[in-house]
Amino acid sequence: MSKPKPTRHAPGEVDAYLEAVPDDFRATLQQLREIITRVAPDCTQRVSYKIPIFRLKKDFVAISAAKKHIGLHTMSKAIPAAMKDELKAEGIWISGTTFHIKPGLDLPEALLEKALQARLAELEAG
Repeated sequence: MSKPKPTRHAPGEVDAYLEAVPDDFRATLQQLREIITRVAPDCTQRVSYKIPIFRLKKDFVAISAAKKHIGLHTMSKAIPAAMKDELKAEGIWISGTTFHIKPGLDLPEALLEKALQARLAELEAG
């Protein structure tokens, strides 16, 4: 059995993932998905490693539902470290490369867009 290609565009897989999570998680995850696709409208979407992944030339970011929080996986060590204080002020904590967000939190869209733009810059820099 062959491994699915990471370049595939399978938004239906992401839809199915979102349908399987509790409502309060789904609303926040869907809002994150909308922010991500607004910042990177050409990204592909798929589920890999059991979580939704958004890809441009490389994997861009991912989102996930954990037991008590939602993850925005930046796939970057530098971005969370640089934004730690701003994120903390908005009720978002970090662990490694991941932003941890409480379900139902009023998302700070401008701050998340700033993080996503920084990730785009990283990908463009190579």
